[in-house]
Amino acid sequence: MRYRVLVSDPLAEEGLDILREFCDVDVNTGLTEDQLAGTIGDYDALLVRSGTQVTARVIDAGTRLKFIGRAGAGVDNIDIEAATRRGIIVANAPEGNTLAATEHTMAMMLSLARNIPQASASLKRGEWKRSKFMGIELNDKVLGIVGLGRIGTEVARRARAMEMKCIAYDPFISKERAANLGVELVALDDLFRRSDIITVHTPLIKETRHVVNAKTIATMRDGVRLINCARGGIIDEEALADAIRSGKVAGAAVDVFESEPPTDSPLLGLDQVICTPHLGASTVEAQKNVATSVANQCISVLSGGPAKYVVNAPMIPVEQQALMEPYA
Repeated sequence: MRYRVLVSDPLAEEGLDILREFCDVDVNTGLTEDQLAGTIGDYDALLVRSGTQVTARVIDAGTRLKFIGRAGAGVDNIDIEAATRRGIIVANAPEGNTLAATEHTMAMMLSLARNIPQASASLKRGEWKRSKFMGIELNDKVLGIVGLGRIGTEVARRARAMEMKCIAYDPFISKERAANLGVELVALDDLFRRSDIITVHTPLIKETRHVVNAKTIATMRDGVRLINCARGGIIDEEALADAIRSGKVAGAAVDVFESEPPTDSPLLGLDQVICTPHLGASTVEAQKNVATSVANQCISVLSGGPAKYVVNAPMIPVEQQALMEPYA
């Protein structure tokens, strides 16, 4: 029996090739919720990136669904609770884009410190205003890292190589592990108070939504710089825009927005903000990695085997937890 798999966001050919060896694969991108709900009942698995919104309605319509795969790390576009209720395994590919997201964060940090995009745009307009784009050195600056997971860890390693002082907040990381990275683990309010530059690397969940807001920004150093290459919604965009206008925040670099594409974000009109259109995972290597990872997990689950990166493992029925046992 050949299973049917729907791919509703662009996926690298390397991943599609793996799927096609074992399954009938349909690639149909840009579907609305109505369209996806109307067709998902014919499929055993659904593979997405960040564009497709896998709502409870879509999941409930997927009467044959056994697996939902996210080619990437964040799963805030998938209703995990609805999938769990249906006994559907949800898995992601958290390691595939780690280096891409890390390097994008570092590029944003350097661009923010030296005003590179703004200076480039000025020069192309025929201007020569060197003093306008006076920057700062990263050496000896305090970098506050919110979330010391895979990406946060790699950012810390690179920042340490640039002789920055790294502090971090992560309730799931031990002080010993942080110390081994050369990072001081601190309370979140302490991080906000002490950092020259703050970068966030957490998933978007109830506890992290607007963790950077008007109240927390008020506790930060004057002239602080903020970076978000994680998820839109972690930083309150209105509060950040107000703080930039007032001069409290010197600048920000954002790759993600609360609503994408961000047609009405208050950050878009500010010269002190560097914006990119969710490019953190946009490298050839990362897209190949996440596509092959999620494709292999899909084939494994449909064949009765385990998925390596299960998101809802603790909540699924006992009989299905056996599928993840080798990775527990």
